[in-house]
Amino acid sequence: MTRIIQGVEAFQKRVFAEKEELFQKLGKGQSPLALFITCSDSRINPNLLTQTEPGELFILRNAGNLVPPHNQFSGAEEATVEYAIKHLGIRDIILCGHSKCGAMNGLIQSIMGLSNDNAMPAVTKWLNYATPIAEDVESKLKELSGDKLLNYTIERNVLQQVKNLKTYPSVKDALDKNQLRVHSWVYQLETGEVIGYDSETDAFVSLDKVKRQKLADLNRAVPHTLHGSDISI
Repeated sequence: MTRIIQGVEAFQKRVFAEKEELFQKLGKGQSPLALFITCSDSRINPNLLTQTEPGELFILRNAGNLVPPHNQFSGAEEATVEYAIKHLGIRDIILCGHSKCGAMNGLIQSIMGLSNDNAMPAVTKWLNYATPIAEDVESKLKELSGDKLLNYTIERNVLQQVKNLKTYPSVKDALDKNQLRVHSWVYQLETGEVIGYDSETDAFVSLDKVKRQKLADLNRAVPHTLHGSDISI
């Protein structure tokens, strides 16, 4: 805790002073560029990764970057997404998984029958929201192993959670009205690279490749005021 408290003191003395005008503006409200859904993993810093300032990302985090599908019992994830779209007017949602994900490794262990479900029952129950990809992952057990299997699972999970996200009425309505874009990313901790899903090839590729494809469709983009870094990827 000493390290953390020292950090707060340094923030108040140096960082806040340098950005006081920004924080005064944020005190009057927020207008984030995107909703960023990612894992709770301490190795991920969304603002550092995207080089955004406070107030530019509305962030939703949990273990495994999971998005429970819509049902009659709306949870924190659906409430956060609904608030982002309907109150903040967000037009871009980024769902970002990451390499070396412990939650996805746990899912693999469960699929292989190697996990002790009683050790962390809450985690086991939470990972049920990723089990729709279990059959897909299981089919790859003879073909893939180690990091290759884990990376495959991470990518499939991102796509499954995007599918779950689209069951939310607020998301479905915004998509139907062409008022929302959803982006599927994976952040590679070891290299700093971010890859995005390319629907044309059904593969995750460099953001440069995804960007080129999206720029070709920019005339069909969601109408809103563009910012300097606001390119749909």
